[in-house]
Amino acid sequence: MGYDVSRVRASYPALADGYAYLDGAAGTQVPQPVIDAIGDAYRGGIGNVGGTFPASRRSDGIVAECRRAVADLVGGAPEGVVLGANMTTLTYRLAYTLAGQWGPGDEVVVSRVDHDANVRPWIQVAERAGATVRWAEVDPATGELPVEQYDNLIGPRTRLVAVTAASNILGTRPDVPAITARAHAVGALAYVDGVHATPHGPVDVAELGADFYATSAYKWSGPHVGAVIADPLALEALTPDKLRPAPDDVPVRFETGTAPFADLAGVVAAVEHLAGLDSAASGSRRARILTSMATVDAYEQELFAELLAGLDAIGPVTTYGKASRRTATAYFTVAGHPPRQVAEHLASRRVNVWSGHSYAWELTGALGLRDAGGAVRAGLVHYNDRSDVERVVTAVADLAG
Repeated sequence: MGYDVSRVRASYPALADGYAYLDGAAGTQVPQPVIDAIGDAYRGGIGNVGGTFPASRRSDGIVAECRRAVADLVGGAPEGVVLGANMTTLTYRLAYTLAGQWGPGDEVVVSRVDHDANVRPWIQVAERAGATVRWAEVDPATGELPVEQYDNLIGPRTRLVAVTAASNILGTRPDVPAITARAHAVGALAYVDGVHATPHGPVDVAELGADFYATSAYKWSGPHVGAVIADPLALEALTPDKLRPAPDDVPVRFETGTAPFADLAGVVAAVEHLAGLDSAASGSRRARILTSMATVDAYEQELFAELLAGLDAIGPVTTYGKASRRTATAYFTVAGHPPRQVAEHLASRRVNVWSGHSYAWELTGALGLRDAGGAVRAGLVHYNDRSDVERVVTAVADLAG
């Protein structure tokens, strides 16, 4: 393993401000190569795509390379990479399109573990289509999403199963391949929210069985750009609403308006950055990504064990989630202190965390936390180090008394 966190941290200008950034689950900081790529795109001159002049052709090249980079990140095909503002916007776009084929008696399956962006769009379009929504329930004691329940949830009228690859508050990694296999056995599609999972380890959309895999670059050191990766043939079978003059090609027909071309150049740089996190990684960009992200997973899990041990040793602290497979994401409360107050205390100690439901609306309800202000979330990513862990644990311990 060629992981040097000091080298990695040195590439992030924002980390020089002296704060411990444990807010990565809501959005990561950006390394210098990404900043440079965005600036270079503007400095070099860009125009809208499809023109006859060099600035337009540069934008054509940026878009094409962005699709290739995202495909390398998750193991998809560039022709199946749909780009957009963010995961939520793209999921609504796909939901409206897919639901055009649904009717009364059809069914969709959602889960209580998911971020609301992979729940509410499906509920809303199902209601309009007259389809039935069925719920996969979480085990509140562990945060697990039991796979066996899907045997009773999925049937011949199931049209789509939506499930997360990792909970954004508990870090739970459901057995997505087992769930998608059940969906495919009845001819249903699987829509996998990979926003929280992608920054924390290797991703292979084929192994997951994802017909659609959603991710957001700002969760893995890129700019605010979203993507949905699908089989190009699956996209060919769908006809989204679009402007009449807009291209009919896949995946472009799913993309509305003019793309942020400079930001797309930043996405490419972010993927290259991830591919180089392990200095010993070699081979193609896809091969380097797999090596680097496996290294990142191992590194984060080691730090996470220390974070959990430190929090669990503080008497008034309760941590949530005990799944056997999870990302390095801690969700906790401190007795006698509202979550917002805990976050404010940590901010005063120059530690960045989030408090509240973090859009895990159903999950925080199932845990009995939503109406009490949720909990505090401290998430580790590849640029965090032991000093960050020590600072959050010390600050929480001081508050807890």
